[in-house]
Amino acid sequence: MSCILNIETSTNVCSVSVSENGACIFNQEDHTGPNHNERLGKFVDEALSFAESHAIPLDAVAVSCGPGSYTGLRIGTSMAKGVCYGRGVSLVAIPTLELMCVPVLLLEMVKEENALLCPMIDARRMEVYAQIFDRALHEVRPIQADVVDADTYRKYLDERPVYFFGNGAAKCMDVIAHPNARYIDGIEPLAKNMFPLAERRIAQGQTEDVAYFVPFYLKDFVAKMPKKLL
Repeated sequence: MSCILNIETSTNVCSVSVSENGACIFNQEDHTGPNHNERLGKFVDEALSFAESHAIPLDAVAVSCGPGSYTGLRIGTSMAKGVCYGRGVSLVAIPTLELMCVPVLLLEMVKEENALLCPMIDARRMEVYAQIFDRALHEVRPIQADVVDADTYRKYLDERPVYFFGNGAAKCMDVIAHPNARYIDGIEPLAKNMFPLAERRIAQGQTEDVAYFVPFYLKDFVAKMPKKLL
């Protein structure tokens, strides 16, 4: 197992954690943002001081890689790269929407074995960034910018239950009027939930080139979005 500094800044929430041996051992969150410029540096300093005070060597930094707030992702990525360069440790990228599935699965919020998970991040009006996974976190549908109406997810809903969650889901549930639609409240991408995904990627050798890494949202996602969403 590795000691990992986890940084999550893809939404208005700023959060930092330290994980070791499959457990979160330090956590700080600020839900009053967006104020990543003000809070992130302090949280990271506290996290590194905590690890040092317990004689725990840092092995890697995990950072959210989007989709999400342009400014938040840029700030989080810059901080993560700085720590990696300064400490000589690996960088791990964690997709925001996949991260949002972790508490749903860990807390056993999904009852049906064949259910699908659809995390959503708010864009504007009835627009969201969404992705669909099965319960094993295998991708069923890749990230898309969706303009949500009654038919957007119908082909999945006609087959099995679909759980919608995230800050883009609440505004969609009146529109997605289907008996297989489920809604989970209060799910946000948080650093304290990053370690299962980060540890798996480290074990699989899925680390990033610190010099050239940029968040998915900045590099690829914007280029693929419909012009009206930009």
